Amino acid sequence: MSKLAGVCFPINVGCPVDAGPIHMFSGSEELPLNNKEKQTPMKTAKTILYVGLDVHKESIAVALADSDGSLRRYGEIPGHIQAVDKLIQKLQKPGQELRLCYEAGPFGFVLCRHLRQRGFVCEVVAPSLIPKRAGDRIKTDARDAEQLARLFRAGELTAVRVPDETDEAIRDLMRGRLSAVFDQRRARQRLKGFLLRLGFRYPGKTSWTPAHMNYLSKLKMPHPAQQIVLEEYVQAIQSATERVERLTTQVQAQLAGWKWEPVVRALMCLRGISVINGMTLVAEIGDIDRFDNPRQLMSFLGLVPSEHSSGAKRHQGAITKAGNGSCRRALVEAAHHYWIAPRISPTLRQRQHGQPEQVRQIAWKAQQRLYARQRALSARKKKAVVVVAAVARELCGFVWAICRALKPPTANAPVLPSTGKARVYVLKRHLKFQSGVGRKPAPQTPPACPTGPRKERTHLLGVLR
Repeated sequence: MSKLAGVCFPINVGCPVDAGPIHMFSGSEELPLNNKEKQTPMKTAKTILYVGLDVHKESIAVALADSDGSLRRYGEIPGHIQAVDKLIQKLQKPGQELRLCYEAGPFGFVLCRHLRQRGFVCEVVAPSLIPKRAGDRIKTDARDAEQLARLFRAGELTAVRVPDETDEAIRDLMRGRLSAVFDQRRARQRLKGFLLRLGFRYPGKTSWTPAHMNYLSKLKMPHPAQQIVLEEYVQAIQSATERVERLTTQVQAQLAGWKWEPVVRALMCLRGISVINGMTLVAEIGDIDRFDNPRQLMSFLGLVPSEHSSGAKRHQGAITKAGNGSCRRALVEAAHHYWIAPRISPTLRQRQHGQPEQVRQIAWKAQQRLYARQRALSARKKKAVVVVAAVARELCGFVWAICRALKPPTANAPVLPSTGKARVYVLKRHLKFQSGVGRKPAPQTPPACPTGPRKERTHLLGVLR
């Protein structure tokens, strides 16, 4: 026993190992450290390895980013799927999760679908939305792969929607038809420029009609070589026209049985949107539920105005054109139809036959609002292109509303009315379609007109306004 400040402490000196330690408190219990049977193993945290792939036709540059902050280059592998499978087999370790990403490019979505079928997390990144330093003047495949892995770990990348194989096939068909239309236009412009240079002018009003083609067949050039060029140009136009007709027929045939056919049929209730434009919008946009409000869809299609503001100064310019060009082109084409006063033509009535009443109400609301919109902008002496772009932007909101009417939003993405000044088209299942936020719904039936011819005429004018 040793004495320290009047307190006695037992000292275990020379005690056998089996005796165990001597405790100062007899009521305490302690598990022996060498008892391995009663110890529970500690659960190791699962680590994540981020893999950046800079994909090219012949090679793929690979970079790795660990969860602890380290970043390293792996090297290059051949540019095919079998090489990627071998890479994953080498990188897989127990307790480690692999997450891969690559830019949208020549590989398309084949590699992403293959990796997702194997159970891995793979994202296709939008190249235009990758953050880049302004002073970075060196670009190599290895540096691009490092940047992808580092930003993927930081959560700074924007992934694009990966469509299924059927939707991608329909989209390729629509884009193939659009390319055929562009080829037809170029062939026609080439022939018109050739004839204008030689002094030949068509006296009729409309080109490419049977009368115009008959006029072209009777032309005689001053030199035989120029006659050969004329015949070749005419044959090229006929070939391009037949190609467009074949693809148009296939587009109409592929609509039947497509899972998005009800949405396309509903969009055809709008003026200016038929089979071609409807399938273009649905094939390019995909699932409308990923857009919580119409403004997101307008921004996705590049129909919102550009802006350069600083301090108290604010300047808005032309539309950004930063989104999907095919959808924007289809909406601009449809916007020209709203220069005509609202009415239901026989063709439009046939397209609306069998559609839900709510969809037809939205389509009729679109005619009334968009016609009034273009009239108001035209009265302010706006340019025609500005008026058409504004009408196309608001038509995009009605497209969003019709798609949401057929497929209600999921619980993960609720549709909330905006509190800002922009107009939001909110669709409620139990009410009729209303434009704007905070407005009172219009009465279902107009109030009784006051007596007297003059008062009745004034009241009717007020209702029409």
